[in-house]
Amino acid sequence: MPPHSITKLIARPIIALEEHFLSRAALASPNALNERMRAIPGLFDNFTELGPRRIADMDHGQVTMQVISHGPGDLSPAQCRETNNQLAEAIRACPTRFAGFAELPMHEPQEAAMELRRMCSGALDGIRFVGALVDSHTEGGLYYDGPEFDVLWDEATKLDVPIYIHPTWPSQQLFTAYRSSNIPEDVNTAILSFGFGWHGDVAIHILRLYAAGVFDRFPKLKIIIGHMGEMVPYMLQRIERVSSRWGKERSFREVWDQNLWLTTSGNWALDPLACILRNTKHDRIMYSVDYPFAKSADGLKWLEELEESGMVTEEVLEGIRWRNAAQLLKLNALPVS
Repeated sequence: MPPHSITKLIARPIIALEEHFLSRAALASPNALNERMRAIPGLFDNFTELGPRRIADMDHGQVTMQVISHGPGDLSPAQCRETNNQLAEAIRACPTRFAGFAELPMHEPQEAAMELRRMCSGALDGIRFVGALVDSHTEGGLYYDGPEFDVLWDEATKLDVPIYIHPTWPSQQLFTAYRSSNIPEDVNTAILSFGFGWHGDVAIHILRLYAAGVFDRFPKLKIIIGHMGEMVPYMLQRIERVSSRWGKERSFREVWDQNLWLTTSGNWALDPLACILRNTKHDRIMYSVDYPFAKSADGLKWLEELEESGMVTEEVLEGIRWRNAAQLLKLNALPVS
């Protein structure tokens, strides 16, 4: 059986689009966070692999296609190019199972725009990435609401590809500000990152982009956020009221409806989705697993629970499973044998 075949015919496709790897270029410059991941049993081997192990996990969760992106942490322009070239080779080997989001050097916005064009224009031997996934801030604490990033937003708009803003580890400034001496360091880290903090950080970043007029200057810009909307849906009406005093051309509700998409990525619960279904356009909701930090089989259980719950129609469910992502990313997710 060739490495990119699926173990059985999938009558109902599934696209997952917050699925990560760690590149050879990143491993050449080890950092404390990457080294910490080595200690998690089984994680590191999955994180650094772009072949049979990954596809086996996809098959267990009936995932037709992964849109793969790099893990958190700053890389230089040269490292980003090496990382994207490595991912392009994996896509070339498994074109029916893998697609890619580009890694960008966000501390150098001009270089980031150039790399986005290189990877999403189809000029790389026919391999066309479908957008980019970027950390919510650089390791130095730089956010992307400044005018220097307009070159990137302009390029993304011209290419008609989305930018996925993904949580990352708290900057040293944030860690110092919120760290408690009364709890263990690993608990501090969890609270400020995957336990809660980095989800709120992405939400604040979206509000900063809005308040800085990014969506007014680039009304066709497409932004994806993960983890059931990174807290925004649950505060949406309050955000609408407060932001109405900020003097923007378009309301935050217009931006939410027209410029933002969200994914489920590893948040296996129906309660948050119930809120989202009430205040978010259904064609903006997309499925994701968050591999290798979550397993595709667990995501499949959640999809089955959603289907059995009666919360969504068959049409809405198929949109979440694959159709919304296929439309946004211009992907062909037809089943393969």
